[in-house]
Amino acid sequence: MADNENKVAAGALMLVAGGIIGAGLALLFAPQSGKKTRKDISRYAKKVKHKADDVVDDFADTVSDLVDTVGEKAADILDKGKDMAYDAKKDLLKAIEEGQSRLEKQRAKLSKIIG
Repeated sequence: MADNENKVAAGALMLVAGGIIGAGLALLFAPQSGKKTRKDISRYAKKVKHKADDVVDDFADTVSDLVDTVGEKAADILDKGKDMAYDAKKDLLKAIEEGQSRLEKQRAKLSKIIG
C-alpha cells in the first residue's frame, strides 16, 4: 500500500516538474520578447473582461425580463382568480336562492297536505 502511494507521489512530482521545465523552455524559445508577451496577455485579459461584462449584462437583462414577465402573468392569474371567485360566489348565491325557493314550494305543498 505504501509502495503504491510512493509511486503516485513520484508520478505527481514528475508531472509538476515536467510542467515547470516545459514552461521554462517555452519562455526561452518564445518568438517575441517578454514585454510584448505581457502586453498581449494584458490585451487578451481586457478583451475577456469586456466579453464577460457583456455576458453578465445580457444575463441580468434576461433575468430581469423573465421576472417582469412572471410578475405580469401572476397578476393576470390573480385577476382571473378574483373574477372566477366572484362568478363562483354569484353562482353559489343563485343556487342557494333556488334551493330556498324549492324548499318553500315543498313546505307549501306539505302544509296543504297536512292541513
